[in-house]
Amino acid sequence: MPRPSSRDRILDALERVLVDTGLHAVTLEHVASVAGVSKGGLLYHFPTKEALITGLARRLADAVEAEFQQAVESDDVVDFFLRTSVPTSTDGAVYWSLLAALRSNDIASDEARDLVIYCFVRWAQILREHVADPVTAELVRLVGDGLYLSALAGLPMPDPALLDALRVRLVAEAAAGAS
Repeated sequence: MPRPSSRDRILDALERVLVDTGLHAVTLEHVASVAGVSKGGLLYHFPTKEALITGLARRLADAVEAEFQQAVESDDVVDFFLRTSVPTSTDGAVYWSLLAALRSNDIASDEARDLVIYCFVRWAQILREHVADPVTAELVRLVGDGLYLSALAGLPMPDPALLDALRVRLVAEAAAGAS
């Protein structure tokens, strides 16, 4: 397997810093050290902390773009959306930290904010395209976004059996609206 590029190593290091110690620990020097690159090497790819955060937002948006494609190619967009609405604990920590960074006017670019907003807006569009009833499409979106944001915030999640029943019911609602 080829060694990751310096750019990828830097973004991986940024993710580790965000997960391990949080946004307050993100400095160019610290991220460069964790990535095993010189500060000059980091600055070559990311000249500012804002550019670093934007790079991470771009990488996450690219990953979500692949998810959009998988959803559209799946047998059931609603089922796919709801199943993927609860991030893994590592992903959740990265996304939560990114959202926190976006709330900070000091280190978040408009581009980074737009990339994150795009991810939420694009899911809404996909759901509206694949669910005949607009009310059901919006219900599905709100439930999925609520699960996602609750998981990111570390809020207690419903029992897995209840989550599964909720998913099954919403999938059935979406299918019923199509007939």
